[in-house]
Amino acid sequence: MNSTRLSPEKWIDAGFAALTAHGPSALAAEPMARALGTTKGSFYWHFKDVPTYHAALVRQWHSQALSDVMTRLTDNNPPDIRLRSFGHSILDNPTETALRVWAQNDSIVAASLNEVDAERLTFLNHLLKQFDLRNPAFGEAILATLVGLPQISADTPSHAAFDALVDTVVALA
Repeated sequence: MNSTRLSPEKWIDAGFAALTAHGPSALAAEPMARALGTTKGSFYWHFKDVPTYHAALVRQWHSQALSDVMTRLTDNNPPDIRLRSFGHSILDNPTETALRVWAQNDSIVAASLNEVDAERLTFLNHLLKQFDLRNPAFGEAILATLVGLPQISADTPSHAAFDALVDTVVALA
């Protein structure tokens, strides 16, 4: 077994991979160390305990997700392209689905998802106003679609179904 200490980033990346492949129960020091071919000492060098590691994973995802929303606010592409790109980025990220499963039993993960979803909903409603659609229920329906599609077609994200929804939004404008 390799006794080299891995960086915190390597542990975080490995955690997202483990979460996606095996669920939250895989986010423990020993199985993670085994999977990475190192010792638990490397894990505990960077993280006080497993809950601290979990918090670091959630913070990393949360930060990236909010950064993505902020970046998309400055995008100058037409709103339909922005909407498709936004949706595809969520559908293409398997970590999203895994986090939602984890959030069912972890209030900290759920709170983080709720905060990100609130920002995403604000972004969606901002985009929809560019189509002259001001009913906030449209934004909620789109966000619900992005959350739900991976649940019903877990093997491959359903861009076609999401794109059909975007086409409907464009037709309503």
